[in-house]
Amino acid sequence: MRPPRLTVLAALLASLAAAGCATDAARQPAPEITYAQAANSELVATNYRAADALMAQFGGNSSSGPLIVATVVNIDALEQSSTLGRMLSEQLSARFSQRGWQMVELKLRGSIYMRRGEGELILTREISDIARSNKAQAIVLGSYAIGAGAVYVNLKIVQPVSNAVLAAYDYVLPANPEVRSLLSRGTGR
Repeated sequence: MRPPRLTVLAALLASLAAAGCATDAARQPAPEITYAQAANSELVATNYRAADALMAQFGGNSSSGPLIVATVVNIDALEQSSTLGRMLSEQLSARFSQRGWQMVELKLRGSIYMRRGEGELILTREISDIARSNKAQAIVLGSYAIGAGAVYVNLKIVQPVSNAVLAAYDYVLPANPEVRSLLSRGTGR
């Protein structure tokens, strides 16, 4: 026995209406983030915990000389960074400074070659010269790798003369829309 045409027509209209609602909902822009929601972002707190872990391992003396924080770079292209990499470096430097460490701000030094859009990238051959001229006891270096659902970050504190790793810390950031946005901006050579 065939269902009455009215029943079939009603079912068809209901499914079209439901599909239309789903399409309309997908087109709606995401709600704007409030100040309170932004203040509760875990990104800064996660980076501060990473800096705290490095300091605990390093055990250096804050009066033994300043530290330099290099731009955190893309592990697949060490000459490249992104807004995320530069922001990580800024937050690491801020946390070390908050904890009483003297930090050298490379962006203010005219003698440091800086690539446009890359921040203060430090290459191995330049580390000793930069550290010596700034009397830095160590350099904080880092890299990130982009995965399908996460960004893997590796940080190290390196003794500039011997290149000995004095402390290291790994952590993971979710590849959520915010992090993906920071990765996609400011990239390039």
